Amino acid sequence: MEGAEKTTTARRDRPFDLEIHDLAARNNEAAADLAGGKFTLAIALFQHALDGCFAVLGPDHPDTLTVAGNLGVALVKAGRYSDGLELIGANVADRVRVLGDEDPRTLAARDALAVAYRLAGHAGDAVAVAKQVTEQRRRVLGPAHLDTLTSRVGLALANAAMGDVATAAEEITAALGDAERVHGTDHERTVALLHCAVTLAQ
Repeated sequence: MEGAEKTTTARRDRPFDLEIHDLAARNNEAAADLAGGKFTLAIALFQHALDGCFAVLGPDHPDTLTVAGNLGVALVKAGRYSDGLELIGANVADRVRVLGDEDPRTLAARDALAVAYRLAGHAGDAVAVAKQVTEQRRRVLGPAHLDTLTSRVGLALANAAMGDVATAAEEITAALGDAERVHGTDHERTVALLHCAVTLAQ
């Protein structure tokens, strides 16, 4: 699962903009807690930031959508799969409505949904969503874009969770070839793909 997204609002000097900046800072603080495994604290901070975003920016503002997605990810990482899946699913629908189906921010949320399904044990749903977002990212960003490679790994892991290790290995091998060609053998994503390929081969 990709890390929490940052909000995009920059700091300004007017009181309203300072309030927005404080919400962005709270989101980013929560993201750091999430990365550090402090799930309960991250959830509380994301919820506080989301409440503020609803009040200040409204439900359809891109930063509100970002924080909502981050809260969903935090819930899943904390093992609250039902709550997390419900929130991430709603977030994907909101991003499709507001941003468009193939906006990179929508694809990030859809990728998170695929990972959430896999972590919750819903392998069939994980494969379906991972396949969709992988195809979209390949088309929009290209097969070797780092976000596309992330989705390709997710698709491979979802297939492996379904018991289709052969298909998973084929996807990882193909992704590894694209990563080596574009990013080189020493790039961290290439190294991670190589490790994944070795693990699937065992």
